[in-house]
Amino acid sequence: MTKMVETKIAGLDWDAATTSLDRDGWAVLPGLIGAADCDATAALYAEETGFRSHVHMARHGFGRGEYRYFAYPLPPLVARLRGALYPKLAPIANRWHERMGMEARFPASHDAFLARCHAAGQRRPTPLLLQYGAGDYNCLHQDLYGEHVFPLQVAVLLSAPEGCGGGDFTGGEFVLTEHRPRMQSRAAVVPLAKGDAVVFAVNARPVWGSRGDYRVAMRHGVSAIRSGRRHTLGLIFHDAA
Repeated sequence: MTKMVETKIAGLDWDAATTSLDRDGWAVLPGLIGAADCDATAALYAEETGFRSHVHMARHGFGRGEYRYFAYPLPPLVARLRGALYPKLAPIANRWHERMGMEARFPASHDAFLARCHAAGQRRPTPLLLQYGAGDYNCLHQDLYGEHVFPLQVAVLLSAPEGCGGGDFTGGEFVLTEHRPRMQSRAAVVPLAKGDAVVFAVNARPVWGSRGDYRVAMRHGVSAIRSGRRHTLGLIFHDAA
């Protein structure tokens, strides 16, 4: 499984993904994991062990639905995805920070970045499973968690939308918004199939303007589920305080 994950990630079109990230603030990674791994990962949600916390969104005003943060040690697939995606994204993150005039730079390996997080007291793992049913949704938000923030994260759709092999759910589109200075906000709906991932800006991204680069703030969420059930794997590369 490990070699398959790393081989799959290495074989993705990272030039196209980088172009999409620079242009739009997000990019689709098609078929990141197979259907069987999607089903097995979604099934973990019902397990009593392996998680550090369980959040019901409505109790906190986050929306409707629920999610569970994994505990360390992470499930093998989750750990391998996190570790193998990070080195592909770190050069993009460093270039974005340079363009935005931000001092922080990111090491080549995820272990080295986690060591930085843990030294600063950010020791709680942030990968999570999200579960939505009919009428559930996720409000627009940012996943920051502490001083040390890696500027990109990944969400993997584990369920099939209607029209994709029968479909597990309807509605539930992944939504991104960007707030441009002195302009109205712009929204994007990201098309995903089961096993596809979207990599996107956590907080801000650089945009080239007439006077050079400027920062555009971004948020993400999920529109209301009309029917069925939707599971998502979230891969955040910084840990939480």
